[in-house]
Amino acid sequence: MFVEKLKCARCGEEHGPEEKVFYCSKLDGRLDIYYDYDAISNVLSKESLSRRKGGTWKYRELLPIKKGTKVVDLGEGNTPLIKCNDLGRAIGLRNLYVKDETRNPTWSFKDRPMSVGVAKGIEFGVETAVIASSGNAAAALAAFCAKANIDCVTFVPHFAGAGKIAQLMLYGAKVVRLRWEKEEDPTVKMMLETSRKYGWYPCPSFGPFNPYQFEGNKTMAYEICEQLNWEVPDWLFIPVGGGGLLAGNWKGFKEFETLGFISSLPKIVAVQSTGCAPLVRAYEQGKDPFDIEPWGKPETIATGLEDPFPWDGDAALIAIRESGGTAISVTNEEILEAQRLLAKEEGIFAEPSGVASLAGLIKLQEEGSIDSGDLVVIEITGSGLKDPEVVSKHLGLPPIIEPEIDVVDSYLKSL
Repeated sequence: MFVEKLKCARCGEEHGPEEKVFYCSKLDGRLDIYYDYDAISNVLSKESLSRRKGGTWKYRELLPIKKGTKVVDLGEGNTPLIKCNDLGRAIGLRNLYVKDETRNPTWSFKDRPMSVGVAKGIEFGVETAVIASSGNAAAALAAFCAKANIDCVTFVPHFAGAGKIAQLMLYGAKVVRLRWEKEEDPTVKMMLETSRKYGWYPCPSFGPFNPYQFEGNKTMAYEICEQLNWEVPDWLFIPVGGGGLLAGNWKGFKEFETLGFISSLPKIVAVQSTGCAPLVRAYEQGKDPFDIEPWGKPETIATGLEDPFPWDGDAALIAIRESGGTAISVTNEEILEAQRLLAKEEGIFAEPSGVASLAGLIKLQEEGSIDSGDLVVIEITGSGLKDPEVVSKHLGLPPIIEPEIDVVDSYLKSL
């Protein structure tokens, strides 16, 4: 393991790599993980990476797991980067790519951070892991815990999609659905209280309560660099809830730059729903990264982005500004249109949360912010099978008709 130290992003409290620590003692901020990049550069190169099997653990030197730890590998990562010619023509872009995270084992990008979080749990010898989640991270944690023989307790909001709840139950997790009617996120509240009371291992997909899982997000950036033959996108569009994916991507690109694998960095665009956009608001108001204000009760069809407080928002806001990118919010209608367009033009069925990135790209493109020749990557972070109710509510269901050819002909002509 090449970790040098863990350091709180806010107060500067430091911990050694051998300590069994999950968060800052003051609960003040995320424990950022620092690596010895000089030592890593002695054992890792573009050539050595090209000879390795794809997936999260291809980049083990850049992850905070001790050598010899028996990790759980469900085939996460190594998702395709797809050149989208038809979608590009539809919106006026010649070099448009989709990073399709719907191909992960539990159908979302959350498999990346949870694979690393569970590996650290195995290293620590934990017996029970607990999470607060809108559904995707909980499903990922439950799957990896099932394979690792770790008990899993999941706190999810009452409006979590049926597909996500079904996954959790089949993976054997203890599913606790909590009513969310006030501004405070009840899932985070219960996760923290139970982890302290019972000594459970907190493994949510936000850094302040587990710094190890955060590192798994970096692997998406690594893969994009390799899949573009070490060329870097001009623009990278990322859906944002808690901000960990965006911040992790930025850290990944910067690490590859430090190692000399790439020579430039992308402009990063954070995309949130207008019904829950605390990071966008903070960006537009020029807020300090540690002064992001909670949103209140979210109202959006993109339930996976319903984080009234972006727990990794400080790092995400810094990343947006350092990269020269921007932050934008999109409406339910814009998300639904992007979902329809992606499915129709490229055959990719994404959930509303996962396709918000495309909605943001379309909006910026219409404003004239993106050049038609720019190299653009959008991260599609979750499958539409996670939340099929949204589609049925939006489009309705086809009528039931009689199995007679004239009736069928008449119906087909009406479509």
